[in-house]
Amino acid sequence: MKNKIFLYLFLFASLIALYLYVSSGTMVKAKEISIEKLRQENVSLKDSIQELNIKILDVQHFSLENNDYALENYASLNLDNPERYIADKLLETNETKGDNPLVPYEGMQGVFKINKIKVLNHKWILAEFTDGKHWGEMILTYDLKDDLGIDFTLTSHLLYTSTF
Repeated sequence: MKNKIFLYLFLFASLIALYLYVSSGTMVKAKEISIEKLRQENVSLKDSIQELNIKILDVQHFSLENNDYALENYASLNLDNPERYIADKLLETNETKGDNPLVPYEGMQGVFKINKIKVLNHKWILAEFTDGKHWGEMILTYDLKDDLGIDFTLTSHLLYTSTF
C-alpha cells in the first residue's frame, strides 16, 4: 500500500513536471515572439525619431541661433541670446495702449497684439498678431544699434479673412 502511494505520488509529480516543461517551452516561444515584435517597433521608432530630427533641423534652418553669418553681426554687442533680446524688444511694443503700433490694422474684436515671433536672421522677423478672433502675419525688418536700441520697420503684412 505504501509502495502504491509512492508510485502514484511519483506519477503525479512527473505529470506536473512534464506539464511545466511543455508550458515553459510554449511560454519561451511566446516571449521570443513578443521580443522580436518589440525589436521591430524599436527600429521603426528609431527611424521615426531620425525623420523628426531631420524635420527639426529643416525648421531650425531659418533661425538666428543657427545662422553663424548673422550672429557675427552681434559679436561686439556682448549679448548672451540676441534672438531672445530682439523678441523681447518686439514684445515691448505690445505694452502700448490700444493696438500694437507695428500692426497696420485696427482690432475688430479687441486690440491687435503680437503673439508669436520668429527671428530669421540679423535683419528679418516673422511675427503673428491677433485680437483674439482675427489673425494675421507680418514681416518686419529691424536694425539693432550699438546702444542696443532697435528700429522695427513693417515690410509686408496680411490679415486672414476667415476665422476659425
